[in-house]
Amino acid sequence: MSGAWMKVTEVGSVNGLRFVSWLATTFGRGLSSVLLGPIAFYYALVGHRARRAMGSYYRRLGTPAGFFTKVRHLRVFAQCILDRVLLLRGDYSALVIEREGEEHLQRLRASRQGAILLGAHLGSFEAMRASAEVRDFEIYVVGYFKNAEMVNRVLDAAGNNQGPKLINLADSSPLNVALQIKEAIDAGCLVAVLADRTGHGQDTTVNFLGAEARLPTGPYALASTIGCPVFLTFGLYESPNRYRLICEPFAEKVELPRSERQKAIQGYAQRYADRLEHYCRLAPDNWFNFFEFWSESDVPVRHP
Repeated sequence: MSGAWMKVTEVGSVNGLRFVSWLATTFGRGLSSVLLGPIAFYYALVGHRARRAMGSYYRRLGTPAGFFTKVRHLRVFAQCILDRVLLLRGDYSALVIEREGEEHLQRLRASRQGAILLGAHLGSFEAMRASAEVRDFEIYVVGYFKNAEMVNRVLDAAGNNQGPKLINLADSSPLNVALQIKEAIDAGCLVAVLADRTGHGQDTTVNFLGAEARLPTGPYALASTIGCPVFLTFGLYESPNRYRLICEPFAEKVELPRSERQKAIQGYAQRYADRLEHYCRLAPDNWFNFFEFWSESDVPVRHP
């Protein structure tokens, strides 16, 4: 899987995204949501790569998926995009937001302390970001954004450029990125890293949904260097209009002993993978990695 997602664009075309954004801003959530079904059906028909990836994912969950399960999955993805536009515009009126673990963010705010938020392409990080922003945090998102530049521009325009500040790993050296992140955390900001995709940096092997997968090690090395707390955050979508925002402690401080550094890093990555698997099983249709996350040779063989 290493770097595979960087070779593909986000699911759907920019024109399709513009259409969803136009629906959201013109008609609001109710009428727009009705039209997402046909859109999802179309992309399920033409998106061969996404269909294969979803098939692999559901097999690992132990629930092989037919065509219409994949359509429903893509509809959830489209709904989260539509809601992302509304959230970027500050429109929460049609959504029911439930929060778990918000006391952790409240303590951070009271102490004026920054932190790293570990997320994933699971559900809506925008919902989690918007919730935290209400609590007076400035948020930075770290990642490789080159393959989604047009997507981000469309969303920024739809949201009146109210999105989070981005730290693009493709634009700076590792040292400059680390300095930007440290500066943000020292200023009491939250720095979000979607830690389920590898890039050009180092990675490690974990067990995820019963097979080997590669996850990045950078977030844990960075947190150890900065010495800041780390939290897991997920914004799980529940039909028809509910978001369950979860924040749970991951590590008060990431400790990487010099003599066992790689073993310690792998342990943190596995802990992350275990929690990610937990939430994938709670909300399987919130998984938005539409590329082959595992090698096909790792698919468990089922005998009759």
